[in-house]
Amino acid sequence: MTETDPICPLCLRPIPPGVKQSQHHLIPKLKGGKGGPTILVHHICHQEIHATLTEAELARDFNTPEALRAHPQLAGFFQWVSKRPPEFQARGRSSLRKQRSRKSKK
Repeated sequence: MTETDPICPLCLRPIPPGVKQSQHHLIPKLKGGKGGPTILVHHICHQEIHATLTEAELARDFNTPEALRAHPQLAGFFQWVSKRPPEFQARGRSSLRKQRSRKSKK
């Protein structure tokens, strides 16, 4: 880790080289955000966003880092993960889209 490592705007931990990371589209591509603004985040933070919120919710209400951090469930996760080392990874939850798809097939 160095002082020049980017900082995840969600959990506020550094993102050193070699750590799993993702570009999060602030407005989902499926909702017209292709080519729009993105933020660099830890992969685990990105997984949690999509496991918690639908594409419509992201586009409508949670399209800034501040709004994502203010979501009660995500705020708890970001606070929890902020106490872990930057390279921390855990098995993420399934996205809401995948969960709903599985339910509809039953």
